[in-house]
Amino acid sequence: MIKHHTLVSVGTLTVAALALTGCASGGGDSAGGTTELSLLVNVTPNLTEEFWNELVAPFEEANPGIDVVVQNPGAEGVAAALPRLLTAGDAPDVVQSLPPTVDLAPELVDLSQYDWATGGPLADQYSIDGKYYMAGIGFQLQSLWFYNKTAFEEAGITETPATVEELTAALGKLKDAGWTPIQTGGDWMTSHSLQTLGLPTVVGQDPDWFASMSAGEATFAQTYGPAVETYARWVADGYVPKDALGIKYPDAEQAFLSGKSAIYPMGSWFAGTEAKAEEKAEIGVFAAPAADGVATPAMGANIASPYSILKTSKDTDAAAKLVEFLVTDQTAVADQLEVDGNFRDGYEYEMDELGQELQQIVADTPAEAYTPTGQGYGERTLPTGYSDEINAQTQALIGGTGAADVGTAMDDWFAATIG
Repeated sequence: MIKHHTLVSVGTLTVAALALTGCASGGGDSAGGTTELSLLVNVTPNLTEEFWNELVAPFEEANPGIDVVVQNPGAEGVAAALPRLLTAGDAPDVVQSLPPTVDLAPELVDLSQYDWATGGPLADQYSIDGKYYMAGIGFQLQSLWFYNKTAFEEAGITETPATVEELTAALGKLKDAGWTPIQTGGDWMTSHSLQTLGLPTVVGQDPDWFASMSAGEATFAQTYGPAVETYARWVADGYVPKDALGIKYPDAEQAFLSGKSAIYPMGSWFAGTEAKAEEKAEIGVFAAPAADGVATPAMGANIASPYSILKTSKDTDAAAKLVEFLVTDQTAVADQLEVDGNFRDGYEYEMDELGQELQQIVADTPAEAYTPTGQGYGERTLPTGYSDEINAQTQALIGGTGAADVGTAMDDWFAATIG
């Protein structure tokens, strides 16, 4: 029998915890011998209360002695709510959407004994000191170039670019055919385009690039310099619109979706938007290529929907059973992947043609090719503030700052930050 489980506000739970002067409410046996597990989740327009209730209902039906209570972090989000709940002695049993960090790891259960955790998507990349503190449902790809198929046809481009050099040539053909070659924008989008260009080569050549940079054993100008120079040429040749910095994310997305531009560097979540659009251009996607000569281009990716178990849980075995269901059950995983446009080889859901192309990219990408983007995750991280700095420098590049100056500025930032 499926039990009634409600979405509980963490604010309400915190007040109750404070009233109990620090008595942890985690999981545990409640009246009637039922184990209650609290699950702190990200609630969005896609990940609604109804979605979460329906997702865990089959688990409860199969485990009548376990009642899952879903917690809503409210406007502050999971990342802000969890530290507050830990301080209040009201930590959940399981937390979703929060990748483990070096600081958070001491609060989490080591899942290394479970094959479903150690063998899951990006498990090795997110491990810390050889231990596995999370299990996820799939991949959120980031090193992608979405493209307008009509634009490619009009420009005489019959195959998607397989190298950076081929991509540059394609951009020239698109401009000559009257198209805006690259759709990008301001805010966080700016550096996303540079990283889509650079990381497949940088990390493809040096899988330990994050560690080398953090240790001061490599420089940005040496490793990332060629990509910055290529991007500067793209700007100079008009492939990147000089007014891009004034374009907001929703406007950039809509411009590409409606067929006003040719290529859009964006993460796989765009496929969710594309699938829901009633009027749209015919859109395809290809994995961001590396420079000629790089055998295996790196693929930027984040884990989709990571789950971790808190040490404060009163029943970690029951919590582990819940997480195993959430990250391995065919229907549960497929439903989670579909709702946010994420992907995992072997777990399919109803997809349009674009979704199928992304699924094929996942199938074709070797596990060792995945890399973090931005500041990184797991043990592959860069100094705090890197994402903001590379974004600012990419904006300067679009504004006319030279590639060499950007490389120098980034190296100065690393030197000052690392000390």
